[in-house]
Amino acid sequence: MATSGQSSHPILRRTGDPEDEIAGTVFAITEAELAAADQYEVADYKRIAVRLNSGAEAFVYVDADS
Repeated sequence: MATSGQSSHPILRRTGDPEDEIAGTVFAITEAELAAADQYEVADYKRIAVRLNSGAEAFVYVDADS
């Protein structure tokens, strides 16, 4: 939070309910940008690949304990 200046950050958690979804934006990024995002995220988050409603696959950061 020191880096972002925010007082809190949202975190995604799997609920097991296929009706649950989160709106968002998909960005095309380079391998270097992905590595930088991995460096930025703290241990509370982990990166996973997910299938979006559009059928595309994307990475998201989720609760590391989920």
